[in-house]
Amino acid sequence: MNWSDEDIGFMQAAILQAEIAASEEEVPVGAVLIRNGDIISRGRNRPCRDNDPTAHAEVVAIRRAALSEGNYRLNDMTLYVTLEPCVMCVGAMLHARIARLVFGAHDPKSGAAGSVLDLCDESALNHRIEVNGGLLDMQCGGLLKSFFEKKR
Repeated sequence: MNWSDEDIGFMQAAILQAEIAASEEEVPVGAVLIRNGDIISRGRNRPCRDNDPTAHAEVVAIRRAALSEGNYRLNDMTLYVTLEPCVMCVGAMLHARIARLVFGAHDPKSGAAGSVLDLCDESALNHRIEVNGGLLDMQCGGLLKSFFEKKR
């Protein structure tokens, strides 16, 4: 896929959130939610910090956007995230009616946007999400690899 400069810039903003998560000893995943070329919200992994298993970067960004927008429907927004979302995060995206997902590294163990499952294009559900994966995948995956190497 030919990535736009805008796509690359927004993924770099998500990577910055992932780097902050790593500095806080959280798994380095970051996300930004975009509408009409503007960042509406940012999120980074924080389940350890918050003692909350749902505090994934995507969910944090969605919650913040819903609060700032005064609406849980986030139509016409694009979510950029450094790692392919899990089932929980895709579920939140579907309920929020996110239009497009752009992710960095594929997650062959629990990715729900095409790697293990493809909930974004599940015909039994009433919403579909356009998915574009692999943007800056080496950089996004490198953050995760480095984090877990330090943990060993």
